[in-house]
Amino acid sequence: SPRRPACLLLLSPAPLLAGGPQPTFSTTCARCSKNRRLRQKRVISERKLTRYFVDHRKVRVVGGQGGGGGHSFHSEPRKIFGGPDGGNGGDGGHVILKADQQMKSLSSVLPFYQGFHGERGGRKNCYGANGAYVYVKVPVGTLVKEDGKVVADLTRHGEEYVAAYGGAGGKGNRFFLSNENRAPTLFTPGEPGQERVLHLELKTTAHAGLVGFPNAGKSSLLRAISRAKPAVAAYPFTTLNPHVGIVHYQDYEQVAVADIPGLIKGAHQNRGLGMAFLRHIERCRFLLYVVDLSVSQPWLQLQDLKYELEQYKKGLSERPCVVIGNKIDLAQSRINLPLLKEQIDEQVIALSALRGDNLEELFLHLRELYDTYVKTEQSQGQSPVKW
Repeated sequence: SPRRPACLLLLSPAPLLAGGPQPTFSTTCARCSKNRRLRQKRVISERKLTRYFVDHRKVRVVGGQGGGGGHSFHSEPRKIFGGPDGGNGGDGGHVILKADQQMKSLSSVLPFYQGFHGERGGRKNCYGANGAYVYVKVPVGTLVKEDGKVVADLTRHGEEYVAAYGGAGGKGNRFFLSNENRAPTLFTPGEPGQERVLHLELKTTAHAGLVGFPNAGKSSLLRAISRAKPAVAAYPFTTLNPHVGIVHYQDYEQVAVADIPGLIKGAHQNRGLGMAFLRHIERCRFLLYVVDLSVSQPWLQLQDLKYELEQYKKGLSERPCVVIGNKIDLAQSRINLPLLKEQIDEQVIALSALRGDNLEELFLHLRELYDTYVKTEQSQGQSPVKW
């Protein structure tokens, strides 16, 4: 007979010889043992992240249907004509959108949601149970539109919006009891739930927004001042999705800085996914223009950026800002720095995101912009956004 492999012999539950020792399980054979080593998580590239980051969704929501009214008559011994006792049906459940700070994308939002139906009314005047609500978690900063009109703006954690109301429950025959009709047989069915088609748009909520052309060093700067890890490479359009980094201060204040993907000329005309990038700048309270000092005439970059912002939304370029001259470690950048200061009126902070030069000055000015924003909101009786 052909000889079995040693690993199969060791894995056999029966003893090899009568009265012999029980065999041990094999962990040396590659075919019989499992590799239980923990695998490290692979680093997801920026292009693969586009599958998980979604900032636009079309959702159809339907409220739960109300339960029908009950139809019954009370009956017990020695009480033949007990009268109607059919209870009302339960209301259908709502579909509710709820802003959650833990959600960062609309990728988990499904294209269809329906509330739970209400239960039918029972005997002995028992009302049917109401349908449970369906909560849909969306990121903070989600804009809800219907037929092109804004119906809700979820900008606070825990804020809710009823997207579709559930239908009302039907009336049982007990409801129609009257002196004229002592034995009503009429009962009504439950009403259908509200049905709507909504468009969800995500606009990143942050205190500061890094605005600049591709390959200006925005992602490198965000990595230098926060713990965010956006992809960094030598080619333009490395960043395809907005990233938010948190800058921590010693008094436990936290300033959120958003890395907006690079804009190009004609972005307000939706060139290069311009509209998808520009919508994330609307939520930023103040702007940080990142200019590449190594190119010729860097002040033209600032003019083009402000023009694109103003064409997209009037007054967007007039928000409090500071100009950051990046790549000061290069020789050509040190030559262009005084020329840039002569051409523009805004304050210029020259730094190197790659080497970390002069980041302290950026931290100070960033905190000044944040404190000014907080005081302005409090003076107007509004609560500033906290992270």
